[in-house]
Amino acid sequence: MAVERTAINPVTWSLGMGFNQAELVTGATRTLYCSGQTAMSGAGEPLHDGDLAAQLALSLDNLEAVLGKAGMSLANLVRLNVYTTDVDLLFPHYGVLASRLGAAGVAPATTMLGVTRLAIPGQLVELEGTAVA
Repeated sequence: MAVERTAINPVTWSLGMGFNQAELVTGATRTLYCSGQTAMSGAGEPLHDGDLAAQLALSLDNLEAVLGKAGMSLANLVRLNVYTTDVDLLFPHYGVLASRLGAAGVAPATTMLGVTRLAIPGQLVELEGTAVA
């Protein structure tokens, strides 16, 4: 059975920001729960200290790499949690995320949370996703 995704949007303001209020998924045979991805090198070294835009792009690259290892892509994301130490600083760079998701043809249900800090000092953003195939 093929995966079917239905956007649930009782209000539509979120569409302009690149996400649905909810997604109903039927026919899924595989679900991948991804740990939070940050701006870390393949060797586990934090990169781009203080540069939120670069950290966001690398976090997304790292999330995409995890998805790829499971035979999935950004197009399979149905849920995305965005954790940041500075919501106000993230908003001007949110287009980095929205454009990559838009290019993948996906608008996952998304939550953004401001947190005091992330696990690795200097990290400003972390992306946690759920994907289905």
